[in-house]
Amino acid sequence: MAALPRVTIFFLVFSTLTHIVFSGKFFRDPSKWPKPPCKMYYPRDPLEDVTDICPDLPAYVCATNGHTYKNECFFCVAKWEFGDIKFVKYGKCGE
Repeated sequence: MAALPRVTIFFLVFSTLTHIVFSGKFFRDPSKWPKPPCKMYYPRDPLEDVTDICPDLPAYVCATNGHTYKNECFFCVAKWEFGDIKFVKYGKCGE
């Protein structure tokens, strides 16, 4: 019976390491990530409040103006309002 816990522990460790390696955790290149799909967030009503459109989830987006937006929706809204903002990377600016 002592072998069963060892086999279970080995399986759990091995499967976790396999998942980390094959999920691309160590090989991700953020420059190859797709840019935010701004058409998806375009408001149907121009008078609609941005807080009603954008989800309140932090998934930071860095823009060329040096500002970090809370998520891609807020980035897209700012892009429509100010026009000359471009996507730099996912994550906070300066990291």
